[in-house]
Amino acid sequence: MKRTEGALVGSVSEHGFNPHMVILSDDAGQFNVFLHALCRIHAERTINRLSGFDDERRRALEKKQTEIWEFYSELKQYKESPHADKKGRLNVRSDEIFTEKTCFASLNKAPEHIYRNKDELLLVLERPEIPLHNNASERDIREFVKKRKISGSTRSSPGRRARDTFASLKKTCRKLAISFWEYLKARAKGCYDTVPYLPELIHRHACALVA
Repeated sequence: MKRTEGALVGSVSEHGFNPHMVILSDDAGQFNVFLHALCRIHAERTINRLSGFDDERRRALEKKQTEIWEFYSELKQYKESPHADKKGRLNVRSDEIFTEKTCFASLNKAPEHIYRNKDELLLVLERPEIPLHNNASERDIREFVKKRKISGSTRSSPGRRARDTFASLKKTCRKLAISFWEYLKARAKGCYDTVPYLPELIHRHACALVA
């Protein structure tokens, strides 16, 4: 698998992939390529899984969660209006939140992983245009995951390819505000005037966003 991933990275690099393109992931190792950023929602799950067993530890946990969400709100504000002063202050605030010691040993340990990945979690300070989380990608595959849980996987490789292809086409049509049914009818009839090629529509949509 690693050889395959290496070949894919080499291929996209050779064909002109922008090495400054940010890859945002949930910390799965196979996505740690090029310029890598981490999803804050996934990173904070180690803290959200904790449960205080007395009032003092519950208060410490609630305080830490509040600090993290307030920090998240500040990052969203920074994305809207980046400024060097804000950048420095957010860096300092991150250190304070994720290195502070409390009465709760597990709560002291949980942020260690987050803090080790500080550069990837705070890449947004250098690149304000990138998202803070990868929930959009998670939503894209949710329908497939639900179907897999209900009916199990496909019986053959062609079946898997057909399922994945049609799921991708349907999601793409939905994002472009195109009826998937109309798209299928246009393709079956060969009526490309009715629904143009999807790559052409994606290109138009991208140009409209940057215009």
